[in-house]
Amino acid sequence: MATLKILFWILLFIVFYTYIGYGMLLYVLLFIKRLLGRKPQEPQLPAAEELPMMTLMICAYNEQDIIVEKMQNIRQLDYPKDKLCVMWVTDGSNDQSNELLSQYPEVKVVFSPERRGKAAAMQHGLRENEAPFVIFTDANTMLNANAIKEIARQFMKPGVSCVSGEKRVVARNEGQVAAEGEGMYWKYESTLKRWDSEFYSAMGAAGELFAVRMEHYREAPSNALLDDFMMSMLIVGDGHKIAYTSEAYAMEYGSADMHEESKRKRRIAAGGLQSIWWLRKLMNPFRYPTVSFLFISHRVLRWSLTPFAMLALIPVNIALTIKGAGPVYTVILALQTLFYLSAFTGWMMEKTGHKSKLLYIPYYFMFMNLNVFRGISYLRTHRLSGTWEKAKRG
Repeated sequence: MATLKILFWILLFIVFYTYIGYGMLLYVLLFIKRLLGRKPQEPQLPAAEELPMMTLMICAYNEQDIIVEKMQNIRQLDYPKDKLCVMWVTDGSNDQSNELLSQYPEVKVVFSPERRGKAAAMQHGLRENEAPFVIFTDANTMLNANAIKEIARQFMKPGVSCVSGEKRVVARNEGQVAAEGEGMYWKYESTLKRWDSEFYSAMGAAGELFAVRMEHYREAPSNALLDDFMMSMLIVGDGHKIAYTSEAYAMEYGSADMHEESKRKRRIAAGGLQSIWWLRKLMNPFRYPTVSFLFISHRVLRWSLTPFAMLALIPVNIALTIKGAGPVYTVILALQTLFYLSAFTGWMMEKTGHKSKLLYIPYYFMFMNLNVFRGISYLRTHRLSGTWEKAKRG
């Protein structure tokens, strides 16, 4: 029984640390850091004529339905027009995207007749780029007016060669479990990213809005499923930092339903596992002491070990309870049972069209972890290609 108890507490620690303990530890470390040092002042932007040249790149596949709205959003950005190159890379698009974009004289269209995936599209677009900084964003995300200026400000900080903006998910209609669950998750994720960045560096950037200093740009493999994450973390591996800012944000609607959301989650899980292997050197604490702590705590555990620990915790807890190991194991089993029943009830309510925001949290949490297992299968069939099926937004 002693071995079973040790296994139980190891599994419980892994799960707790991944989702709660790491955030608590990081908050304490930041509190100590703030006490010991003075918080650096935010850099002041120079005059408009001294702002750097930027390229705003949108890699798109068959996005004709969103082009007009996206271009209206781009035209509202507060950045000197002569300092901003708007580039659309249409990767194998066979709809009316190119024809629509030809109506905008400020747009530079880079077209590839063959669909090769987002990473390959990025590389194609960057071969046509001349600006020292490139901002990547998705066609279906809308930026706040001050986003480009805020990104330029972040690049003025020492050591920063990548900037990650904030992703904000909104539900088109109240009660959309996929959108509201994703939105709650991203509020939690954004907090961790902000703390990572303040402590040393954010651990990766999301493709909805991020930027790179081309001097330190590293090309992601063309078959990368998480090209944005890989590109940004390769920069970290070279000794540079990712700054995270909530003042530059991209808003998008959540997935239309949980089936569509599952397409995203299993691809992200597969890309996470793929990235862990490619970035395995960053887990070396002797070579990357701070990065390895942040990377393993925030990314590696969540995409690899923790879902298996959650799965194994159930039978181990049941076995200890049956063997009469003590009341603490009975209480934890009861809490586990309550949590999984809440997740199941949330799933049933979503299926029947009922609404319960309280149950979105356990349901979406379980949904994310189950899709890690689906991601393993997805990786086996998609590891040689960076293309994917787009999820429909709400």
